[in-house]
Amino acid sequence: MYKNFFKRLFDFVAAFLGLLLISPILLISIIILFFTNNGKPFFYQTRPGKNEKLFKIIKLKSMNDKKDENGELLPYKERITAIGAFVRRYSLDEIPQLFNVLKGDMSLIGPRPLLVKYLPLYNSKQKRRHEVKPGITGWAQVNGRNAISWTQKFDYDVWYVDNISFKTDLIILIKTIKKVVLKEGVNSQANLNMPVFTGNEENISKI
Repeated sequence: MYKNFFKRLFDFVAAFLGLLLISPILLISIIILFFTNNGKPFFYQTRPGKNEKLFKIIKLKSMNDKKDENGELLPYKERITAIGAFVRRYSLDEIPQLFNVLKGDMSLIGPRPLLVKYLPLYNSKQKRRHEVKPGITGWAQVNGRNAISWTQKFDYDVWYVDNISFKTDLIILIKTIKKVVLKEGVNSQANLNMPVFTGNEENISKI
């Protein structure tokens, strides 16, 4: 009952109230990023959602669009802005995803939506992470975030799929708030992103 009905109701109410409470911080962040990112305060990217259905995720733009002489984007370490590092440190860049939750593309709690190019690389077990809506935070995020391997991250995602409950979501939400407040496991300048996922030995032939 919770998974099929009350979870969506909880998501909508919590996302709506969250946006109301955080709107002053979000507005200030948008204004600052508008001027520091040449009028582009938001970052949009196509991600796979439930049943691998594609949607546009929205985040605050923490990196500029500077390119090298070949027209390729510079490494993220060279594109992260001062304000971008700040919003990432306090996870403010994730706030606009509450609009994705209101729309129904995402849930507050669930496996993080990753890149579309990873879809052919998952094994049969890892694909199960798409049996539920992706979340702003999830079991993997409160159990290591970027400090754990891809294999462990996917194991946590599948565990969540098999153990969805109000109690589990509440635990994850409380742990997420604690990590944000205490800045536990938050990306550092030296490790802003997870390494690129290249697949597993059992499906290298698919690459």
